[in-house]
Formats: sequence, C-alpha cells, structure tokens
Amino acid sequence: MKKTGIFSGSFNPVHIGHLALANWLCEYESLDEVWFLVTPQSPLKKGLALLDDKIRYQMVEKAIGDYPKFKVSDFEFSLPKPSYTIDTLTKLQKAYPEHLFHFIMGADNWLLIGQWKDYETILRNFPVIIYPRLGCEVIIPGNYPSVRQVKAPVIEISSSFVRQAYREGKDIRFFLPESVRHYL
Repeated sequence: MKKTGIFSGSFNPVHIGHLALANWLCEYESLDEVWFLVTPQSPLKKGLALLDDKIRYQMVEKAIGDYPKFKVSDFEFSLPKPSYTIDTLTKLQKAYPEHLFHFIMGADNWLLIGQWKDYETILRNFPVIIYPRLGCEVIIPGNYPSVRQVKAPVIEISSSFVRQAYREGKDIRFFLPESVRHYL
C-alpha cells in the first residue's frame, strides 16, 4: 500500500515552506509521496480573498514540476463547498483504495481541531502528521495512536506574508519558486 501524505490548503500562493516541508516528510518520515490538495474554500477561513482555484492549482503544478514524489490534486474542486476534511479523506479512501492516506496539518491547526467537522473520526481513522509551528504546543491525547508530531524544520513563511511582501513591493524571489512568481 502506498503511503501518501495529503497536504491540503489554499496555497494562495504555494511557497518554498510548503515544498520544503513536503520534501522533508518524504525523505525523513517515509511517505512515498505527497499530494498537494488545492482547497477551494476552507470552512474556518471564510472571507479569505483567494486567487481563482485554477490559478492556484496551476501555481502548485508549476512549483512541483516533474518531482516524482509530489502530485497536485483538484479532488476537492468537485466536492460541495466548503470543503470538510472528513468528507475529502473518506472520498479519497474510496476512490484510491491502494493508498494509505496520511493527513498533514500544522500545529496551529491542531490547536483548532475541536472545531473541525467530525474531527474524532479523522483522528481515529486516518494517520495524522502534525508539523511544528512557532508558539504552538502540541498535546496529543493517548487515545489517538495514529496521530503524531514530527520534528520537521520550522519554516515560518506563510502565504499571507508572501502576499503582503508582494503588495509592499518587496523582492520575494527566494520565498517562491521561480515558476510561481509570475502568477502574482
């Protein structure tokens, strides 16, 4: 069974932090691959101004290039909005039974997990990988043995930081893959 990480997000825009983390998870946490699942609308981020879904998909596609361990997915584009992780993971599992899906989330989202739809079902039925974020202490209850925090490098670059720096006319060439900068 292929161990596939699901890295879900708006990727508005995708940046080097996303790519470095995904690469680290493949190389140091034994994932066979990472799917970048471009999310049309997160229920906890209503009102966030997003670039068009297809543009964000194309940015990720360009960013990952032909790297064999990464894949971009528009799986959620055909699902009802907003996108709920439990629905996506359940449908992915049915569509791709040859994959063991590991859901990748930041420690900042872990602190909000109690607000997620059917979060206990996610934690019981899917391996969850939590990557560190500054200022976020992760405590994992013992009744969720498939949830684990990894000691990935902390890369504090966010899409909102990149967008703000771009609006301010800053040189952001080292925060974004070259193939993505022209989309902004």
